[in-house]
Amino acid sequence: MPAPLTLVESTPELPDQADVVVIGGGIVGVFSAYYLARRGLKVALVEKGRVGAEQSSRNWGWCRQQNRDARELPMAAKALDLWEQFAAEAGEDTGFRRCGLLYLSNDDAELAGWARWGEFARGAGVKTQMLSTAAAAEHGRVTGKPWKGGVLSPTDGTADPSRAAPAVARALKRLGGSVHQGCAARGLETEAGRLSAVVTEQGTIRTRAAVLAGGAWASSFCRQYGLRFPQATIRQTVMAVAPGATELPATLHTARVSITRRGDGGYLLAISGRARVDPTPQFLRFAPQFLPMFLRRWRSLSPGGLEGVRSGHESLARWRTDRPTPMECMRILDPAVDRRVVRLTHSRALELVPALRERAVTGAWAGYIDSTPDGVPGIGEMSGLPGLVLAAGFSGHGFGIGPGAGHLIADIVSGATPIVAPGPYHPDRFLASAWGKVAEF
Repeated sequence: MPAPLTLVESTPELPDQADVVVIGGGIVGVFSAYYLARRGLKVALVEKGRVGAEQSSRNWGWCRQQNRDARELPMAAKALDLWEQFAAEAGEDTGFRRCGLLYLSNDDAELAGWARWGEFARGAGVKTQMLSTAAAAEHGRVTGKPWKGGVLSPTDGTADPSRAAPAVARALKRLGGSVHQGCAARGLETEAGRLSAVVTEQGTIRTRAAVLAGGAWASSFCRQYGLRFPQATIRQTVMAVAPGATELPATLHTARVSITRRGDGGYLLAISGRARVDPTPQFLRFAPQFLPMFLRRWRSLSPGGLEGVRSGHESLARWRTDRPTPMECMRILDPAVDRRVVRLTHSRALELVPALRERAVTGAWAGYIDSTPDGVPGIGEMSGLPGLVLAAGFSGHGFGIGPGAGHLIADIVSGATPIVAPGPYHPDRFLASAWGKVAEF
């Protein structure tokens, strides 16, 4: 089933020309468009389905610094401030709150890993608190269980996936930008080797710059122009229960299950990392680069079925701009939920927090998380096609760091001083190494 999502009204007419065209209306795309429009640029946002309808409305809503990769941490820290600033400057409510994130564990190795990350993070100015046995028991008293320890990241928080991307899209429109839903970008035109236009199903927009924030579709889009971007998606399932368990903390993560208060007062339940890998032609193409990641996570990943093939986002097909593309056949990626995971998640949540037993299940949905071989997004101008800036492969972190990523992308496109160093994110790193590297702490 689709995840809950606020509707956004589209701009009636497609412009003939724009300073920048943003392809993709997820959280990264809308924030990129918003920050570009704040600089006085004429921006057109094109989305094949609905703003925020894919992974941007299907995630946990966590906006965190805790346990981030060293390369992502500066962007995550900036993003938290930008979430707050956006509400003040745009007058829109994304549901962002610095409610703090709570982690509890009885595993010595896990606690040691959190402690190592905490030592690193203190050097980067991040506030994080290791919890003693007594403190963990107090913070986790709703579970009624003993805990060896935990972590509290008090300055982290959550935003509401059902309304965040739509709120930013509305703010974009007030700045003069245009939002076009049900309008797939079929391809690009070039002049003298540089981007000159974006071709959509509703017409062509002349532009010298485009941001490809296409989420799970980005690699297939790049392939149309001989641009190699290794990307694989995993299908993850979450579920929701009704409001009423008011004694629960806003967030709670354990190795067995995680719980997050939603904007409607209900709770999102999920098992971290538990997902299915649906084999596709694209997956097989990039499998050697993803093998190290999959080997590290083999306990939490399960083989899927033909869901990915049916969705069409990871085919090796070539598209034509004068005909419907796979994106028009699949406007919104809405994959089947894993019913086994739903049952397991619910049973674990009830075991962890008995207060949830009285709360009815209100829904379950799945989404495709687009990943890179090293778990860090690809952000930067594609060296093979000047004028095209990639912003994809956020590996399940895109929602929380969305404002920081959008600001950085706007900096790159406009030539402004970047909010964080862009080098670690540039997609060319995947051309230099077949394996990628994940930071260790």
